[in-house]
Amino acid sequence: MSTSRPVSVTSWSGNDASTNDDQVATETAVALTYNKRSHVVMMVTPSRLEDFAIGFSLTEGIVNCRSDILDLALIEREGGLEVAMTINADCFSRLDQQRRNLVGRTGCGLCGAESLEQAIRYPAVVSSRFSLGSTALQTAIESLGDHQPIQAITGAVHGAAWCSADGQILALREDVGRHNALDKLIGHLSSTGYDSSTGFVLVSSRASYEMVYKAAAAGMEVLVAVSAPTSLAIDFAHRSGITLVGFARPGRHNVYTFESRILND
Repeated sequence: MSTSRPVSVTSWSGNDASTNDDQVATETAVALTYNKRSHVVMMVTPSRLEDFAIGFSLTEGIVNCRSDILDLALIEREGGLEVAMTINADCFSRLDQQRRNLVGRTGCGLCGAESLEQAIRYPAVVSSRFSLGSTALQTAIESLGDHQPIQAITGAVHGAAWCSADGQILALREDVGRHNALDKLIGHLSSTGYDSSTGFVLVSSRASYEMVYKAAAAGMEVLVAVSAPTSLAIDFAHRSGITLVGFARPGRHNVYTFESRILND
């Protein structure tokens, strides 16, 4: 399935109108199933779906590591796509127990949770082995757009990039959802045996607490966002030991937590 499709659009400039062709980002429903049991349906950009399914499974705590996913298949369905995964018995038993705990709850309406303790999971504490210079950080920020081909065509998707200590973008994944883009990146990295202490993650979105949580789940020490962080994102970054950078634009950036990792060079 293509990541974009052409549409006809009427464009106005002042009082003048013209008909043009445009490219819009594809958004489709993707069902994630585990051991033939449906778990969730997400709206995503239909690219790198294997990476997405792996990353989602890891950051949501469904599996502990990549090898817990024993098999993965992409299946076309009427109205969307399915990523069918087989996971080991221990992980499936834990997932089954979690699902039973949610049955019949109405509560606050967040993923079936009925209390704050159930709705908000707290991230693990990351290690402290990584630092980078402000120049390297700016190098990555300035080159982000060059690595986003779907965004360049449609203007409608987010990107999540894994960057080296000198600011080179080593891998990037795109999606209409910022969380999906990060899950895709984490899924890709988990399949390559990456070392979380050798780089940092850069996202083309704001930094919500979910983004901090997913970064912490992957052991990433520095999360850089081109837009603003939320208050809960900052709190979670403090809890997890993550250096959170926001408003990361060419020539400027704000460091909200653990600023000692960002060196003035």
